[in-house]
Amino acid sequence: MNRTLAIDCPPEILVHLHFNAEEMTTYVKEQAAIGLFRQGRIASGTAAAWLGIGRMAFLMKAMEQGAVLLTDSADDLARETSL
Repeated sequence: MNRTLAIDCPPEILVHLHFNAEEMTTYVKEQAAIGLFRQGRIASGTAAAWLGIGRMAFLMKAMEQGAVLLTDSADDLARETSL
């Protein structure tokens, strides 16, 4: 079941960003999906489905905004490659 959330947004913010209401909705939704993914609260597939895009397209968007997909350290890499 989908829920609709309402967010108050002063018109001057839309004017400043050169967004209409639909563009702002898309922007906020993308930022929320990427933020929740970066926090580890939702999976990339879940975020992609929410945005109506493929998982790889979502991962590219997330990486463009600084999401780190692999957090292995140099020690992790050395351990894996020594096997």
